[in-house]
Amino acid sequence: MLKRLVLLLGLATGLTSPSWAVVLGGEIIDQRGNGKFVLLDTSTPFSVGADNFNTDNLYAFDEDQNILLSEPIRVDFGGDNGVIRQGETIASHYVFFDSFAGVHYGYVDFDAPILGIAAFQDTMAATDFLANNDVNYISTELRGLEPGDRVWVDSQSPNRLWVFWAGSSPGDYIRVFTEKSLGAMM
Repeated sequence: MLKRLVLLLGLATGLTSPSWAVVLGGEIIDQRGNGKFVLLDTSTPFSVGADNFNTDNLYAFDEDQNILLSEPIRVDFGGDNGVIRQGETIASHYVFFDSFAGVHYGYVDFDAPILGIAAFQDTMAATDFLANNDVNYISTELRGLEPGDRVWVDSQSPNRLWVFWAGSSPGDYIRVFTEKSLGAMM
């Protein structure tokens, strides 16, 4: 009984597990298609890339969390002049749209402010070491955004990422870097 009470108290106060800088949710606001936002669970291995989803959904999942950068990383959007500095503690997240053909406008919310975004093949490849999960990344040479795709951080809420993407084969893929949560454990 006492063990059960301690567990319940721990759950209520968040003491039983660390808080991570995580994807909280998202929504598709307008779309040519029938998709929804889907938060993927990385505790069950899956593959991403090479048109293996082919739906109108907007997907996101968490990669490695609370990484102390031993060297700076370059980003395509954000950072300090396109760089997240060495010594910064960050969390990494993957956001993508893998449809046959569609356009959507929506957002993804994180529980920490967004520091930067890798949106093109070279910056995504250079930051693959931050994935650290059981996800199988396939067709990595085709990741990123194409001309006309847009991504931006909400000016009123630095934890919200907006996307306006036209997806087709192979889709649109980005990596989002956030600050760590205040209560996160290293």
